[in-house]
Amino acid sequence: MTWWIRPLVRLLAAVALPLAVPALVTAALWVLPGDPAEIICPPGICTGKEVLSARWGLDRGPTGFYSTWMAHALQGDFGNSWRVAQGMDVSELVAESLPATAQVVGIALIPLVLGMVGAVLGLVPRRADPFWQFIGLMPSVILALAGAAFIQIQYGALSFDGFPGFLRLLFAALVLGLSDGALADAIVGTRGTFDEEYKQRYAQISILRGESMLGNALPNVLPALIGQLRARVVHVVSGTVVVEVVLGVPGLGELLWAGTLLQDFAVVLAAAWAYALLSGALLLVQALAEIAVAVWVRSAPAVEVA
Repeated sequence: MTWWIRPLVRLLAAVALPLAVPALVTAALWVLPGDPAEIICPPGICTGKEVLSARWGLDRGPTGFYSTWMAHALQGDFGNSWRVAQGMDVSELVAESLPATAQVVGIALIPLVLGMVGAVLGLVPRRADPFWQFIGLMPSVILALAGAAFIQIQYGALSFDGFPGFLRLLFAALVLGLSDGALADAIVGTRGTFDEEYKQRYAQISILRGESMLGNALPNVLPALIGQLRARVVHVVSGTVVVEVVLGVPGLGELLWAGTLLQDFAVVLAAAWAYALLSGALLLVQALAEIAVAVWVRSAPAVEVA
């Protein structure tokens, strides 16, 4: 396969994903029985349905609503919450939720990155692999429930601020970083990638030249490692929805869940779009990294073999 095809596909996916996710949510809104305007603004509870319909294109069908919403979203305008926090600017809700999710994801990635580096450098012994795999057998939702039970027993059911609030965030990060085979896959998967590359003839020859096998193999496995890391980040980010809800972390995942339960499509669209943008950004980074590695490898001087 030509080297540039995969990065090109990732670049196209990075652009398409933030466009496709709001389209799917819009389609779901129109699949529900009843008038979408009345679902968003039920009679007797909400007034100004006609104004709402005109502003967001609800009176022009799913295409009109989608194009209007995207035009507003690109300007940072997500409208107001309909039910989660009635009347509040959705962009403010998203901005308030992002820091908690960013902290959860950031802390969760620390053991994964350290595991990958430790596997490459031989700092994590192979005999410990069964231990990491045993830890990874525990489902994230079970560990999250155990963590939530511990915090509520120790600090009470309404302990969301101060140290208990930080403890909820820390538990969420550890659950995402250790459960469902996340850490085990990071260690074993990374080591396996290098083991296969070390079997190649050029890697064996590098030993005879007195060169480092790691230094020779790294450019060739770097695209695979970048892809594995992106997949692990996506896995962690996706898990925030369940873990934040169970542990009561006021992050983007909990906001998306609340919007879904209450059929607050203004919140659902904004939160889902934020996840789509993050996934698209990761695809973009992976594509650019693959291009950079390919250019680096192809610009390296050829080595003559006697």
